Amino acid sequence: MHRIERAVVSVSDKSGVVDLAKGLRELGVEIVSTGGTASLLRKEGIDTVGVSELTGFPEMLDGRVKTLHPALFAGILARRDRTDHMAQLENMGLKRVDLVVVNLYPFKDTVLKDPSDLEEIIENIDIGGPSLIRAAAKNYQGVAVVTDPSSYTAVLGEMEGNDNQLSIETRKRLMLEAFRTTANYDCMIAQHLSKSFPGDLFPTKLSIGMEKAFDLRYGENPEQTAAFYTDPFSEGVSVTRSEKLHGKELSYNNILDLESALELTREFDRPTAVVIKHTNPCGIASADRLVDAFVTAYNVDSSAAFGCVIGLNRPVDMATAEQIGSHFVDCVIAPDYEPEALDHLRRKKNIRLLRTNAPITIDAAPEHKMKKVKGGILVQTNRYVDVTPEMLKVVTKRSPTEEEVASMLFAWKVCKHVWSNAIILAKGERVVGIGAGQMSRVDSSMIAAYKAKEEAKGAVMASDAFFPFRDGVDEAAKAGVIAVIQPGGSMRDAEVIQAADEHGMAMVFTGVRIFRH
Repeated sequence: MHRIERAVVSVSDKSGVVDLAKGLRELGVEIVSTGGTASLLRKEGIDTVGVSELTGFPEMLDGRVKTLHPALFAGILARRDRTDHMAQLENMGLKRVDLVVVNLYPFKDTVLKDPSDLEEIIENIDIGGPSLIRAAAKNYQGVAVVTDPSSYTAVLGEMEGNDNQLSIETRKRLMLEAFRTTANYDCMIAQHLSKSFPGDLFPTKLSIGMEKAFDLRYGENPEQTAAFYTDPFSEGVSVTRSEKLHGKELSYNNILDLESALELTREFDRPTAVVIKHTNPCGIASADRLVDAFVTAYNVDSSAAFGCVIGLNRPVDMATAEQIGSHFVDCVIAPDYEPEALDHLRRKKNIRLLRTNAPITIDAAPEHKMKKVKGGILVQTNRYVDVTPEMLKVVTKRSPTEEEVASMLFAWKVCKHVWSNAIILAKGERVVGIGAGQMSRVDSSMIAAYKAKEEAKGAVMASDAFFPFRDGVDEAAKAGVIAVIQPGGSMRDAEVIQAADEHGMAMVFTGVRIFRH
């Protein structure tokens, strides 16, 4: 370990820096600083050496060049265990630097303030700061590096009790935090600039700059630990950008269910309610009034809806709030809440209420969809082909009615958000039965019919992929289904169409598959 005798302090975020500098001076540490940081410390009566005094070279180019000088970087990078390094410093009349305290230009805040001001954004790309941090982190055995103001107190405390020294464990921890800081900083720059200068949809090098929003109580199960990371530049309506108005902290499963609720709710323009359990919908309906949509959606499968997450695409009124409040509901996400409706729901201790503060609509530029696998990340576009009535190919003897087509397209939208194999039964603008996540499509058909019970009679059916055999259609017909929408494309399409004709059903092909794995 080496005593800390000289520190470079250059920070954009100046919170806590005065107390840190006072503490360092009390320990006899010489402080070298730049620009605004030096002015602040001198104003507080803290002796500070300007970087220009150390390098013998003035700051120039409006501050673009101030710390980038061998006199400073040699003092940071010289290895203390190398006599030739130490001799070179002495021969050049250079001083060691033992501590580097740096945080970076506020690139993120500049982007969030005005994403269109490219000139100002470019000016807030730090050059000297990351270089100082990386140099100190590289030479961690001889130089300590601090990038987070929350570490100031602990660093000072350890120095005070240890003759101005920091343990190797502390130096390693600070080094890791330093490299994470510069890596994330560069990722944020790449992320934002990829929007300003769009290139390859799937670039050779993928940069993902995420920041930890908060730790979670646990993951999917109590034995798993978890945290929530967010993209600071994410746009549009999302769980991340929503405001929590009431209730306990969100759990890992809450966030997944809320995401599913939002994604499905985006699909519909009319007042719509979505009821989610384990990321699958167990009820959804549209109606003229939000309260009617909610009651209908909840009653699709009221036993499954116990402890559900609800998505609504209209502000919550009092009538809807009263209906929600009569059930055990885990979370609600909606654009807004009428004051009396919010007061009413806040009386329920265990409900979580989120407000998007914006209409829940389809994003103009949806983000990529990613899924982590061991050793890699799968990345795909997050946009499906919008199926319109004109795209439908009637393949049966009977053509569907206009009402059946409207109902089939409603079911199709829902089907996109149900785990495969997915089967949806619907009437008008309401789902009546859902079969999700089965290894066999006929099983999903049977489950959807079982859930629908008598409501299956006269319903339409949507399938997220083609029917490999006729049995799924046969099962639907037994339950009373009268029309089917599916992608088509099976080797046995002729058999499936024949089954529909035998049962007097109408069937249309979309030519589009909508698996969700």
